[in-house]
Amino acid sequence: MAIDDDDRPKKKIAHEIGQDLRLLSVEELAERVNLMQDEIKRLEADMAQKRASRSAADSIFKR
Repeated sequence: MAIDDDDRPKKKIAHEIGQDLRLLSVEELAERVNLMQDEIKRLEADMAQKRASRSAADSIFKR
């Protein structure tokens, strides 16, 4: 039984810092830029949450 390419699970886009970009298409580069922008937003949101928690704890314990 042959498997169509459409039936195969799509490989998740991954990016390694410092990776050689010469073999990637413009579309692949754009996908990676979007991926990295989403990750930056996620990291910034987590930092903001941790800063708020720290600030609340500091105000309670009068650091």
